[in-house]
Amino acid sequence: MIHPQAIVDPKAKLAPNVEVGPWTLIGPDVEIDEGTVVGPHVVLRGPTKIGKANKIFQFASVGEECQDKKYKGEPTRLEIGDCNIIRESVTIHRGTVQDKGLTKIGDDNLLMAYVHIGHDCEVGNHTVFANNAAIAGHVKVGDYVILGGFTNIHQYCQIGSYSMSSIATVIVKDVPAYLMVQGNNANARGMNIEGMRRKGFSKEELENLKLAYNTVYRQGLTLAEALGNLKQKFNTCEKTALFIESLENSTRGITR
Repeated sequence: MIHPQAIVDPKAKLAPNVEVGPWTLIGPDVEIDEGTVVGPHVVLRGPTKIGKANKIFQFASVGEECQDKKYKGEPTRLEIGDCNIIRESVTIHRGTVQDKGLTKIGDDNLLMAYVHIGHDCEVGNHTVFANNAAIAGHVKVGDYVILGGFTNIHQYCQIGSYSMSSIATVIVKDVPAYLMVQGNNANARGMNIEGMRRKGFSKEELENLKLAYNTVYRQGLTLAEALGNLKQKFNTCEKTALFIESLENSTRGITR
């Protein structure tokens, strides 16, 4: 399962059915669980832990030292879950001690060619990062997020679940859950209604989210005023609660 022209450090821990292509380098402190396929010309450095049934394509660099000038060689980590697809020339960096020392990626994500995941980022589950999307350090991305090609995200931003960005979007503030954003710098363009419909959201849930969006973005209210109104109207709606939570957790201000 390991090509004879691959270089695998004796200290690396690979499940018996892991496949490794030729000219791939796997360093010490790398752990790879069963069913994962690592293509040719891949570089994996650690400490890095990779879960089950992932597929990593050629020329990807996974678990490398970060590009933060404050990094001084500390043994920070990268953790990748199960069933992710990491395409050609993707770069994923480990964390820094200035944060939790951990970059973490969940399950069932698609990272298309040339995507960059910076140090200390947290990526949820079922996301799609289109070609050349790049997120700077300390960014948090929720579940079911879609980033259009060439999307760039400033450090420390939070991207709420079910949100979506258009091609070449530059995000410098937090994106609440469910939003569609576009532009340089990004502006809100409405709710990701079609994406939510495909995920099985009910008509009532979608109507509530439209009303919640209008409260924040169409009534000229401050964020504090809008949050007060939302909590009164939608206190029992689970889906709207996620929207409210993403607004409350914003630290950089929300994309308007």
